Amino acid sequence: MRNFDLTPLYRSTIGFDRLANILDNVTRTDGGSSYPPYNIEKTGEDTYRITIAVAGFSDDELTIEARDGQLVISGKKGEASDETTFLHRGIATRAFEKRFQLADHVRATDAITANGLLHVDLVREVPEALKPRKIEIAKSRPIEAEKVTVEV
Repeated sequence: MRNFDLTPLYRSTIGFDRLANILDNVTRTDGGSSYPPYNIEKTGEDTYRITIAVAGFSDDELTIEARDGQLVISGKKGEASDETTFLHRGIATRAFEKRFQLADHVRATDAITANGLLHVDLVREVPEALKPRKIEIAKSRPIEAEKVTVEV
């Protein structure tokens, strides 16, 4: 795995330290874990969907939390009964935790499980104060010359 030195970015920019921190976190947190498999879809101009394969997990064994600009999805299987004897166990039910770094103003709106998949819908809602706005240009009007009085 490559390590990137972001020190030059810190030296030559002001106010972009959050971006550098995000890049640092993304490169070090995932660790290449591919379990469970997942998809990230763009479903509209400002809407997204994360789909995670969670076969074998019930709804109450899954948790979804939004904290510190991250979406954390985790699953922990309850205690298994010792009554079942498996001849082959191919469905993985090990605990997992997936972290997704969210952009500013992106939040999770809905989550649902269907057919062994967990779907988490996200939306980007930019506040009105931050949206671009058009400023009307006033019609030009003649500028009146100021009257200057000179005393002699």
